[in-house]
Amino acid sequence: MPTLAAYLVRGEQPVLLADAVKHLVAELVDGGDAGLMTEELAGDEYTVGAVVDAAQTPPFFGDRRIVVARDVGRFSTHDVEPLVTYLRDPLPTTSLVLVAGGGQVARSLVEAVRKAGHVVDAGVPGGRGRATWLAAKLKEGPVRLDARAAAMVGDHLGDDVDRLGSLLEMLASAYGQGARLGPDEVAPLLGGSGSVAPWELTDAIDRGDAAVAIGVLRRLIGPGGRHPLVITATLHSHFTRMLRLDGADVADEAAAAALLGMSGGSTYPAKKALLQVRRLGHPPLARAIHLLAEADLALKGAVDWPAEVVLEVLVARLADLGRRAGSKPAGRR
Repeated sequence: MPTLAAYLVRGEQPVLLADAVKHLVAELVDGGDAGLMTEELAGDEYTVGAVVDAAQTPPFFGDRRIVVARDVGRFSTHDVEPLVTYLRDPLPTTSLVLVAGGGQVARSLVEAVRKAGHVVDAGVPGGRGRATWLAAKLKEGPVRLDARAAAMVGDHLGDDVDRLGSLLEMLASAYGQGARLGPDEVAPLLGGSGSVAPWELTDAIDRGDAAVAIGVLRRLIGPGGRHPLVITATLHSHFTRMLRLDGADVADEAAAAALLGMSGGSTYPAKKALLQVRRLGHPPLARAIHLLAEADLALKGAVDWPAEVVLEVLVARLADLGRRAGSKPAGRR
């Protein structure tokens, strides 16, 4: 990574965030003395002025100075104005590492960092990249898991990768540093299943796999801690997006992305929505919107059912629409 004037490291999971900052600072120090080259500002007491002052201070030792400011999300748009001004003409011997946290980082600061440096998203990659990332973390860990145990851990944690470090330390405490472990040793210490990403729910519904969809739903509600109305909002957004494409004159995913206001970013969500629209057809889409409206009323007291039951019934019915669409002969709607 080239040495730049500023970096913003952001992410939703504290362990991943801390890990990304640690690796970034190590790259910037580049074998030097981190204690002499680095200044860190943390806690609720420091101000934006202190960050600017530190960034404008020339290095005492060596030719580079790294200033790390944590929880910059606690500062308002007005607060960060001096920092935005500094980033228009930063000191060339300083690398400023701003760490998200404490709230939403001001948009003006995000844009200023993009112009002067780089925004680092500290998250777990999707798709095959996630398996590669997990394998690398397990390799660095204090115990050695065989392939089946590693797969079990990955599936169990889901999106709650913050728990990986503590799980590995617990395994090391139980079996010793460097122990080689299989599923039988790992399973008793796993604890509750981790959360999953919301798109795993919508993907299972689109496939018509009710069993998997309900399993994902339970993990979203349990370990994920998502409120039932947040889940219905996610589902409503998913099907509303498809309803907007239904009957629209869109020939490909780029046109679909433009219609849905996704231009400038990834068009993959638009592609998925367009394919599902063509697969379902209008009547099932209209039925899905009706089911969502009924569930919303039920969650707000129209039916005396527990919220979890309302959602499970909704998800099963939505998945059935996907299952029926998948069972139709090609060319039929």
